[in-house]
Amino acid sequence: MKRNIKILWVLILVSLFMYCSAPRTLNLPPSAEKNPAFTRIHGSELKDDYAWLRKKGDPAVIAYLEYENKYALESMKHTQKLQEKLYREMVSRIIEDDMTVPVKKGDFLYYYRTEKDRDYSIFCRKHKSMESGEIIILDLNEFADDYEYLELGTTLLSPDQSLLAYTLDTDGSEVFTLFIKDLENSRMLEDRIENVEDIAWGNDNALIFYTTCNESRRSDRVYRHILGTPTEEDTLVFYEEDDAFYASITRTRSDKYFILSTSSNTASESYYLDTDNPSGDFVLISERKNQVNYSVDHINDSFYILTNENAKYYRLMQASLDSISQKDNWKDLIPHRDKIVLEEFVLFSGHMVVIELENGQRRFCVIDLNSLDQYYISFPEEAYTAYAGDNWEKDSKIFRYVYSSFIMPDTVYDHDLETRQSILLKQEDVPGYDKSRYITERIWAQSLEDPDIKIPVSLVYNRQLVKKDKSSPLMLYAYGSYGSISDVEFSANYLSLLDRGVIYAIAHVRGGGELGIEWYEDGRLKNRKNTFKDMIACTLHLIENKYTSRGRIIIHGISAGGQVVGAVANMRPDLFGAVLAEVPFVDVLNTMLDADLPLTVAEYDEWGNPGDREYFDYILSYCPYQNIVCQDYPPMLITAGYNDPRVGYWEPAKFTARLRELKTDGNEILLKTNMGSGHFGSTGRYGWCRDLAFHFAYILDIFGIKE
Repeated sequence: MKRNIKILWVLILVSLFMYCSAPRTLNLPPSAEKNPAFTRIHGSELKDDYAWLRKKGDPAVIAYLEYENKYALESMKHTQKLQEKLYREMVSRIIEDDMTVPVKKGDFLYYYRTEKDRDYSIFCRKHKSMESGEIIILDLNEFADDYEYLELGTTLLSPDQSLLAYTLDTDGSEVFTLFIKDLENSRMLEDRIENVEDIAWGNDNALIFYTTCNESRRSDRVYRHILGTPTEEDTLVFYEEDDAFYASITRTRSDKYFILSTSSNTASESYYLDTDNPSGDFVLISERKNQVNYSVDHINDSFYILTNENAKYYRLMQASLDSISQKDNWKDLIPHRDKIVLEEFVLFSGHMVVIELENGQRRFCVIDLNSLDQYYISFPEEAYTAYAGDNWEKDSKIFRYVYSSFIMPDTVYDHDLETRQSILLKQEDVPGYDKSRYITERIWAQSLEDPDIKIPVSLVYNRQLVKKDKSSPLMLYAYGSYGSISDVEFSANYLSLLDRGVIYAIAHVRGGGELGIEWYEDGRLKNRKNTFKDMIACTLHLIENKYTSRGRIIIHGISAGGQVVGAVANMRPDLFGAVLAEVPFVDVLNTMLDADLPLTVAEYDEWGNPGDREYFDYILSYCPYQNIVCQDYPPMLITAGYNDPRVGYWEPAKFTARLRELKTDGNEILLKTNMGSGHFGSTGRYGWCRDLAFHFAYILDIFGIKE
């Protein structure tokens, strides 16, 4: 009898173990069944079983997304204590009552500050001295209870600093409303304009130019508005007809001219107008030309033009007012140089700071506008991020910049353009952080197909916990799109991974801009597959060099980077322990076939127009959604934003549904849709930490790290 009882208990325990360890499956609601849609193109039929998920607002779609959210939360329920621990760690590294370095503009000093338990920064100023009384200009915390989502777009002071124009997005759709506040009386003006992108003030503080977007979220119109008048009376001063071009407006550094620009990914065109004559006509600088981009600014008596015409890596040119519309009379200030990309420039009355990119690193070249003498600002590390800070006064002899690296928190410097000395103003204070505990490396992975191509990989890890014996878990991030650079910068939040033995790495794959123009071009259009192959090459290199091992790698991508991890998961699912895909652009083909969607036409220069048979076939051959097959896939956490205008929520949702249909394993696929946000997730610093704690708990749980 006792023996039978023991056997019974063994059977119960075995059954319980099998039940608990069995892969959980989602019982999809009836509305999640296939409902095919068909597109006839190039003589064939493109089938989309889950096209119905595009019906935003449909009760069946909302029910499906909410069901997925419930399932994701239930699946992660066992990590709740870990999530809370991670969240509290992140908050503990924040100086909750903090202040930015003040920025001088005229008689005022401007700064942002934060308060404990409040999500948003408070914009303030003081008159002449930081010892004077504080004036709160804008406090978004006052609106926080009214909106689930709150994003500040543009903030722009009027020339006399008596008015503040600012824009707000309250649902994540990136549709911004313009408000104007009287700072002297602390009251809101009645002027309120919907759907605004850019703003430029007139000299009289009573006129503004602004741009608006069409139904496709393309800024195509520029208007002139007089404060206190109805928007119906605003004057349309420019309309951009080309669906690939976006209009914008700004003032030059000298404040003497408005610059109205319109640009696509591959071409641009600009006009100027004297700020003393805002009712006049804009004058064309140089007409648009395919594959030619240029930008214009002005200081003293000269225009400065950054252009790639006959200059693949860009050159900087100079022109007078008389010659600005005569391109043949522009003069080279910095000629074209091979492998050195000119990114942008900041003008001062006596100097110019040119931001260059060489070998994936930014550097600042300071030029004396009178003598043309030049020098470079030095930086202490080999791998770093640096960018221009707030430089609001053109007559200043001080250039402010921000420096950071994987192990160096954001550090603000003022650089004296005459003495050539940099003064440290403030470094981000991270309680408990000890820089000496961490180490960074940059290694180079060999391309899978060309031994002469080496892909840079940046890594950071806790030197006390990582032994390079293949045992370490590793999180590998990539973006690789639009020529954008994945900066090597500090994040206090990532210490929660590093201090649990996780290596964090960035694969600087082709399609990004880290190694120049060719690096970008080798990963776009019909070279897009190079980006995915580079990601695989970096993964194999990390395994071969014992940083980690197969199955101990989680790949992470956001937006177009989500496309990268989605494609790589199709190509080499055996390499990875999991995939974290945030708002992933995974339904490339269907999106690029729909010219009515925001961004689509402008994106033809990045992905190609599938209306062309060659591009259709090429995109079809790699599109993550279209290339899901019957095979084992690693676990995945996929996120979406219901109001996302850049990557429709239905792309992650469709990708999830098709994975569940075809995959042959029992691994979980989780879809988490933020129903009140857009492309960039939660707003507010505490909400952001909550989201990140959820993601990190998922990562650590996959790696078997429970605390």
